[in-house]
Amino acid sequence: MSETAKIELGGKTIELPVIEGTENEKAIDISAFRGMSGGYITIDPGFKNTGSCTSAITFLDGEEGILRYRGYSIEQLAEKSNFLEVSYLVIFGELPTAAELQKFENSIRKYTLVNEEMKGIIDGFPRTAHPMGVLSSLTSALTAFNPKAVNVNSDEEMYEAICKTMAKFLVIATWTYRKKMGFPLNYYDNTKGYVENFLQLMFSLPTETYKANPVVIDALDKLFILHADHEQNCSTSTVRMVGSSHAGLFASISAGVSALWGPLHGGANQAVLEMLEAIQNDGGDVAKYVAKAKDKDDPFRLMGFGHRVYKNFDPRARIIKKAADDVLSSLGINDPILNIAKQLEQVALEDEYFKSKNLYPNVDFYSGIIYRALGIPVDMFTVMFAIGRLPGWIAQWKEMRANNEPIGRPRQIYTGAPERTYVEVSNR
Repeated sequence: MSETAKIELGGKTIELPVIEGTENEKAIDISAFRGMSGGYITIDPGFKNTGSCTSAITFLDGEEGILRYRGYSIEQLAEKSNFLEVSYLVIFGELPTAAELQKFENSIRKYTLVNEEMKGIIDGFPRTAHPMGVLSSLTSALTAFNPKAVNVNSDEEMYEAICKTMAKFLVIATWTYRKKMGFPLNYYDNTKGYVENFLQLMFSLPTETYKANPVVIDALDKLFILHADHEQNCSTSTVRMVGSSHAGLFASISAGVSALWGPLHGGANQAVLEMLEAIQNDGGDVAKYVAKAKDKDDPFRLMGFGHRVYKNFDPRARIIKKAADDVLSSLGINDPILNIAKQLEQVALEDEYFKSKNLYPNVDFYSGIIYRALGIPVDMFTVMFAIGRLPGWIAQWKEMRANNEPIGRPRQIYTGAPERTYVEVSNR
């Protein structure tokens, strides 16, 4: 007999089914509760305890520090795979064969040219515009150049739309940096890989030959893999919500970019660097700020330590810590800001106060260090996050449409004024 949950309400017993996931996660199915209870709803601000869907993409266990894409551990994927292979896995559900991976990469290359008229749109932005605002706008603008609605029941059309999105998003993401810097816009080089292309799109100048550092390519490959999906976070839920209205893929991704832009979501690694710069500007006394962090009466908080989901060590941080060390060693950088970061890392890993509270460095801490070392401006950090998260957004949108999920329409409890009679303005 399947398990049920019982709610006593107004002298009536309501039985609700319990569903169980493949990793023994359990949920009470309240989808019929309003009708069964005579109009009652449940309230859950921020949806902290509410599952909006079932999903076969990502499993996350914050207590145990586990992250898996389609059943594969993030540790194995970061060690053995690359970003395009992981993107295929996340989007289509299985690791590709060699032929499938080659076709995927070739198909992406087929769509890497962005319509020249898009340059007119980016020219309309001032150089002071935030890259995330520009990226959201450019992503939405792609709908104008691809107006035909995707037939979600056609595997061929869906595949084409996915490859088109993977191709064009990378290019326009780097264009936001080129615009900010006043550099000419670059084009994708079909003789290079996806991550290497990111680097040449960003940093190649017409006045000199650009060659990407293999250590940097490997570190970014890992970073993009680690950000590929993360269950029903704010931006992913936004993509699914917008897509549930049957809005197109570009429009839904654009909404996800806007959600990611918020400082409580994608801006965490930017906050890390701003904190490090503040410590440096105050004399670089790490011990002073460690003491402030320990003082419960001091409003100062260390950015990039601990995680609202992971109650132990962030599994992604273990992987990217080595990549960060490799990048700093390979580039031979002596940066006072990064020296402060290394001191804070040492304290967090060794100090009993931080260990007892599980305030370990998280993925945002290390990604900020890597981006700083590469010379990527702080306001581009969230764009980097978006590039990595793109396959997850696509996969979640695709799954939502394939499952024919209903349009998202949360309920509310009204707490405003009761019914009132209109008063003429002369009598107010």
